[in-house]
Amino acid sequence: MAGQEAPHAPKVETFDLAARTNTDPKGVIRAVDEYRVEPFGLYLARPTPGRAQFHYLESWLLPQLGLRITDFWFNPGYERDQDFYLDVVHIERGNLRWLATDLYLDIVLRSGKDLAVLDTDELFGAVEAGLVDAVSARHACEVAFRTVEGLAGCGYDLADWLGRSGITTSWRRR
Repeated sequence: MAGQEAPHAPKVETFDLAARTNTDPKGVIRAVDEYRVEPFGLYLARPTPGRAQFHYLESWLLPQLGLRITDFWFNPGYERDQDFYLDVVHIERGNLRWLATDLYLDIVLRSGKDLAVLDTDELFGAVEAGLVDAVSARHACEVAFRTVEGLAGCGYDLADWLGRSGITTSWRRR
C-alpha cells in the first residue's frame, strides 16, 4: 500500500430528524435545512460551511438499495464532471435518527454518459487491516455491481433506474 493512506475504520454519519442536524464521522454537527422521510428513504438538504469545493448538498439515503445519493453544489473553480455521487452504505433507519455506515465504495455518475467506481483500494485495505469483515466487503461489492449494472442498463439515467425500483426522488435544483 505504498503511497496510499492508511486504512481507516468505516465512517458513520448520524441524521437526527428531531434536532434537524447531521453529524459527520468526525463529530461535526451541521444544521439541516430540510429532512423528508419517504417510504423508500430519507432526503436531506443542507449548507456545507467551511468547504472550499462546494457550498450545498442534497442527499437521499436509500436503505433498500444500500446507497446514499448526493448532488453537490460546487463552487466556481471546483466543478467536477459529475451529476451524482453514490456512496455504498449500510443504513440503520429509525423514527427520528438514522445512521449511515460508509462501506468505502463510491460511484460517480455522469448522467446519460457513464460512471466510475472509486475507492476499491480503500475497501480492500480495510479488509486486509481487519477493519471490515468479508461479509460486509462482499455486500459492498454486490451493491456496487448491482448499481453499475442497473444504471448501465438504463443509459446512466438515475431517475429511470430508481423508478424501476419504485423510487421517485425530487431535488431542489433538478
